[in-house]
Amino acid sequence: MKTDHKFFIFSTVSFFFIYLIGMFMNVAIIAVIYLDHHLHTPMYLFLWNLSLVDICYTTVTIPKLLHILLSGNNEISFTQCFIQMYFFFMVDTAEVTVLFIMAYDRYAAICHPLDYHQMLNKKICILLMMAIWTGGSVNSSFITSSILKIIFCSSVTIHQFFCDAKALVNISCGGTEVFYIVLYAECLVFGLLSVVCNLMSYVKIIRVVLHIKSKDGRIKAFSTCSSHLTVMAIYYGSAISVYMTPPSDRYDLLEQILTMFYTTVVPMLNPLIYSLRNKEIKSYLRKLLL
Repeated sequence: MKTDHKFFIFSTVSFFFIYLIGMFMNVAIIAVIYLDHHLHTPMYLFLWNLSLVDICYTTVTIPKLLHILLSGNNEISFTQCFIQMYFFFMVDTAEVTVLFIMAYDRYAAICHPLDYHQMLNKKICILLMMAIWTGGSVNSSFITSSILKIIFCSSVTIHQFFCDAKALVNISCGGTEVFYIVLYAECLVFGLLSVVCNLMSYVKIIRVVLHIKSKDGRIKAFSTCSSHLTVMAIYYGSAISVYMTPPSDRYDLLEQILTMFYTTVVPMLNPLIYSLRNKEIKSYLRKLLL
């Protein structure tokens, strides 16, 4: 058996199981939160949304990739490419928004416990859920429309496993001015500003937690934030690694590996992190399995 054929089989099986595990874990979290009425709180509502976003994340990229690997046909039309890119940016924006809202949720719960249910009442939670998906759709429209103005060269080969904006820009001949303006605005709002706001929330949380006299109280307060902090660090760390990789042939393979981790492995890790570190979810999962 040739090495290329072995690698092909390994890649296909790996992506299939990554998709399967990610889907199973995220669907399990959605089911647990839906079935257990004790988990019908703002924190778990936003976790429910995160799992839904992660399902969409992998569904946008992996099924098409598996089709390419199994069929051997690696062609994709411009229409399919831009549709895939639109939904990818939509769920990417939704992920950033959910992580930001989850940071605000922890800030409200720890820093303003008496006003928590007023700050995140049912009406506000519904509006935040609408903002997650509406904002994702609108923002994706801006990015995709800016890419439509790009002029492509004779080469239409994308050195990536899905239709990524950075890969398309690498084969462009001009018309990237609008795209770069939108890109810098995106980096400012959904990158720098989002990270700064999240960090400010946790600075205030840490200040409040350190003033808790009870050691058990401090541990409990920190434990409610640890899962979100871990998910946030992995997500932003992998995203920065992808988009900070220099656009060069020397780094094509590295960029593809980082992008695979960012778009397929991270959405699979999120439910694992939350389920392993959350007593309520682990308890209900045991009841379902036993």
